[in-house]
Amino acid sequence: MAASNVHISTHPCLRAKLSQLRSKDANARETKALIHEIALILAVEALASELTPVNSGTAETPLGAQYTTETVHPPVALVPVLRSGLGMLEALQTLLPEPVPVHHLGLYREPTTLQPVEYYNNLPYHRPASASAHPDIAILLDPIIATGGTSVAAIQTLLEWGVKKVVFIAVLASESGLDRAAKEGGVEGQVDIWVGGCDKEVTDKGMLRPGMGDVGDRLFLTIGK
Repeated sequence: MAASNVHISTHPCLRAKLSQLRSKDANARETKALIHEIALILAVEALASELTPVNSGTAETPLGAQYTTETVHPPVALVPVLRSGLGMLEALQTLLPEPVPVHHLGLYREPTTLQPVEYYNNLPYHRPASASAHPDIAILLDPIIATGGTSVAAIQTLLEWGVKKVVFIAVLASESGLDRAAKEGGVEGQVDIWVGGCDKEVTDKGMLRPGMGDVGDRLFLTIGK
């Protein structure tokens, strides 16, 4: 049984698109489109739960009628994990009603130990003059949660940065990796995970099975590097 902070989508269109994405016959362009479309569905589900509409002022329609404008709260930042998280970024930017900060984390797994290694981090560690300018929620984007090691490292980094909550959106996860990532955060409600599907098996090389291969390699045509 999944933890209360884990949300596995049951959307029929997402399930069909995930099935298409798994295929070895999907080329780079098709892979990119499917990652985007799945991320968009997940984002709609996640942000409906995580954000709240708030009044932001007034405006006028083309017929001259006044109306109350709305935006969303609380403030968020997007954090794709390099490389493959970049394939999900545009979907979130499309959905959010206003531009938001985008920060990047670079993490890879050491091939022998499968332990995460951070090689890039551009989170701004100087605090803005206004507390409201610092995001309350970091939306973490990474298509795969395999062993959960990289996911845990990214979540820890964001909580240490000072966000109140991490919302993790992933296309596919393993049962064990999902369970490991869901337990991060010392306070209940600090981490929510929204995922498109879940596989039971992780190979000794840290790959999901059946999975969908190395998403970064498929997106950027670096297979066989």
